[in-house]
Amino acid sequence: MVGRLFLIVGNSGSGKDSILEYAADHWDDTRRDLIVPKRYITRPASPDTEDYHSVTRDEYEQMDTAGDFFLGWESYGILYGVHRDVLRDIEKGKLAIVNVSRQIIEESKKRFPTMKIIFVWVPLELTIQRIKDRGRENEEQMHKRIQRARKNQDLPGADFIIENTGTIEEAGSALIEYLVSFC
Repeated sequence: MVGRLFLIVGNSGSGKDSILEYAADHWDDTRRDLIVPKRYITRPASPDTEDYHSVTRDEYEQMDTAGDFFLGWESYGILYGVHRDVLRDIEKGKLAIVNVSRQIIEESKKRFPTMKIIFVWVPLELTIQRIKDRGRENEEQMHKRIQRARKNQDLPGADFIIENTGTIEEAGSALIEYLVSFC
C-alpha cells in the first residue's frame, strides 16, 4: 500500500505548525502512520514557536547539492528543505504532511500527481495580529509578510480548506478528519 503526500499552505500566522503539531499528537488511526517531517531552515532555532532543524546557508547548500531534499524553496531570504527520507516513508504506506510555501505547489503537482493540497484560511485581521504577536520577525520582515498575506487570502485549487478562526483543537480535528479519509 503506497502512502500519500499532503502539502499544507497558508499565510504566515495562519497556524499551520500548531495545527500540524495537534494532528501529530492526536493521531490514533492504526491503519496508517502519520508523519510530519521537520524541515531544514536557514534561520536560528526558535523552539518556542516552531520545531525544525536550524542549519546555516552553507550546510543547507551542501545538503541540497548532495540531493538530500525532495522539496526545497526560498521565502523571505530563508531557505527551506524537506529531507528525501519522507519519500521512503510514503512508499511504506505512511501519510506525510509538510508545511510548504505556495510557490512550490505547481512543480510539486507535476512530480507528485496524487498529492493533496490543504489550505489554512484565517481572516486578514487575525493573520496580522498573529504575525505581530509571535514576535519572530523584525519590523521590515513583518511588513513583507503582512503585504504577502493581503495578496494571498485564498488558494484556488486547494483540495481541502481549514478555517482556523476557532480553537486549535477545532482546526486540528478538521485536519485529522480529512487525513483519516485516506486511510
